[in-house]
Amino acid sequence: MKNYHTHTKRCYHAIDNEEDYILAAIKSGYSELGFSDHTPWHYDSSFHSTMRMEEDKLEGYVNTLLGLREKYKNQISIKIGLECEYFEKYIPWLKKTLKNYPIDYIILGNHFDDTDETGIYFGRPLTQQQLTKYVDNCIKAIHSGLYSYVAHPDLACYKTDDPFYHQEMKRLCLAAKEANMPLEFNLLGYSTNRHYPNTAFFKIAKEVGNKVIIGTDAHESSALLDMQTYQQAKALLEQMGLELTEEIKFLR
Repeated sequence: MKNYHTHTKRCYHAIDNEEDYILAAIKSGYSELGFSDHTPWHYDSSFHSTMRMEEDKLEGYVNTLLGLREKYKNQISIKIGLECEYFEKYIPWLKKTLKNYPIDYIILGNHFDDTDETGIYFGRPLTQQQLTKYVDNCIKAIHSGLYSYVAHPDLACYKTDDPFYHQEMKRLCLAAKEANMPLEFNLLGYSTNRHYPNTAFFKIAKEVGNKVIIGTDAHESSALLDMQTYQQAKALLEQMGLELTEEIKFLR
């Protein structure tokens, strides 16, 4: 059992430190745990985000996980990742950062349009134009070759019974299928009854033939102990006939 969607208190909206998550994962029988805290960005402006780690905290994040990887190497495999949007203007900075630090993978968490300095949040009700922009951003990220999978691909908030939703989300699913990139079934949203994950999206994914990965999206270490929710989600996806995977592409 593997999980690659894990946050820490460094992002300001999660609790517990890295070792707490590792101990919980070991207790639950995970063979591999990936950390993907919200990436910092090197903003052009003086904007200060309250939902991601600060740029000067990245080195400590990586070094802490390198130490814990060594400490627990005989009990669990630890991977170091980030959850990143596709902010086109800041992608050169991201590429440089990925070369400067031993980051194993990044996942696409497409929360904001263009940049969170000025862009809309995609998890609020969207217009048709905004839904199209969400999908366009996801496809650009998929085509970049940087990302390992699409986290909460159905975060975009739109009427799921509208044919336009099916049209646009099918574009996303087709791009992911072509790139052999998994789509995440998000356990945080599932356990807290958010608008995602939703069955309408995963019916489209089934139609297209996408692979699906379960992501805990843990914001507290106890989420990794909740095997009941994990098993319920897995049973639902299997009942829908979706292909489950735990294999992702690593940067190195």
